[in-house]
Amino acid sequence: MESSAKRDPRGQGDQGELSAALWFAAKGAAVFTPLFHSNRDVDLIADWGDGPQRIQVTTSRYFTNGRWGITLCTRGGNRSWSGLVKRLDPSRYDSLFVVVGDGRRWLIPASAVGGGSGLNLGGPKYARYEIEPGEPLH
Repeated sequence: MESSAKRDPRGQGDQGELSAALWFAAKGAAVFTPLFHSNRDVDLIADWGDGPQRIQVTTSRYFTNGRWGITLCTRGGNRSWSGLVKRLDPSRYDSLFVVVGDGRRWLIPASAVGGGSGLNLGGPKYARYEIEPGEPLH
């Protein structure tokens, strides 16, 4: 990312959702999206004909010590932090689709994610869930 570029979290999330939708469609799944952003646990529904899969999409540009840092929780709202930390509940989605700054992507089953506040990707722990790369985030 260019240092002069303004960060746009909503736009970055939209890029991630588009990347996921294109990947699922290319693999032959029907892809559905919620009408509104009120459901924070499901960004897409993918269906290969054997039932819908609830997909949570997340993105990251945070790279340190050779790993991509992925945040799986929210802390407060947009204006102030109330001290409330909301973790992503793995019972509310089936798979986590991750897109990082250089375009690398992972599709991780919810059961492998757990209920923590973050992941570090790029090492051996989640290597088996890495899928072919897409477009870099911009």
